[in-house]
Amino acid sequence: MDRQKRLKMFRDVDIYPVTCEKLSEGRDNIKVLEDVLAGGAKIVQLREKDWSKKHLYEVALEFKRRTQNHSALLIVNDHVDVALAAGADGVHLGRSDLPLPAARRIAPELILGASSHSLDQAMEAQKSGADYVNIGPLFSTQTKEENNPLGVEAINTITPGLDIPFTVMGGIKMENISRVLEAGAGKIAMVSGIIKAPDIKERVRELREMILQYKQ
Repeated sequence: MDRQKRLKMFRDVDIYPVTCEKLSEGRDNIKVLEDVLAGGAKIVQLREKDWSKKHLYEVALEFKRRTQNHSALLIVNDHVDVALAAGADGVHLGRSDLPLPAARRIAPELILGASSHSLDQAMEAQKSGADYVNIGPLFSTQTKEENNPLGVEAINTITPGLDIPFTVMGGIKMENISRVLEAGAGKIAMVSGIIKAPDIKERVRELREMILQYKQ
C-alpha cells in the first residue's frame, strides 16, 4: 500500500488504541489487538518502550498480519527500522527519535506521526513533513515520565495553525473524553482508558459511538 492510500484510511480514524502490555491487566498484546479490532478500531499503535527491537519486530509481524486482515492501519512507535521491516503502515516519532526529514528519506511511503507538546513543536513537525501530529498529554497519565498536562485548552491553541490531521492523547478516559470531543478533537489516542477496561472490545465500541456522535 502506498502513502496516499494509507493517508486516505487515516482520515477515517476515530479511536486510536495504543499498547502497553504491562498496563493491560495481565493480557498480552495479541489479545488486546484482537479485542480492539473486534471493537472496530481502524488503527493501532504498537508502543513498547522497554522491549528489545527483536521482540518488537516479531510482535509487529503478527500485528501487521492481523491489522491487514481487518483493513486497519498499524503504526509502530519510535522505530522506523522496525516499522519498515515488519511492513507497518507508519511510525510515530517522539521528540528524541529520528528527525522527520530523515525518516521521510528512508520511509517515503509510511505515515509519519510526530509528538508535540506545544504550538511551536506542532508547527515545527508540520513544517518538517509530519503526516499528523499528536497533541498531549492533555491530562495526567501513567505512560509519560514527564507529566506536565497541557489541558484541553491546548486543542484550541494549537490546531488553528495546522493543515494536517491531529490526534490527542494523555490521560483521556471515559470521565473526561466528552471535554476533549467538545473541544474539537476527533482522533482520540488512548492507552489505559482502553487496555485496562474489563471488556476491551465493548470499550472500543462505546468510545467509537461517542466520537461519532460529536462528528455528526
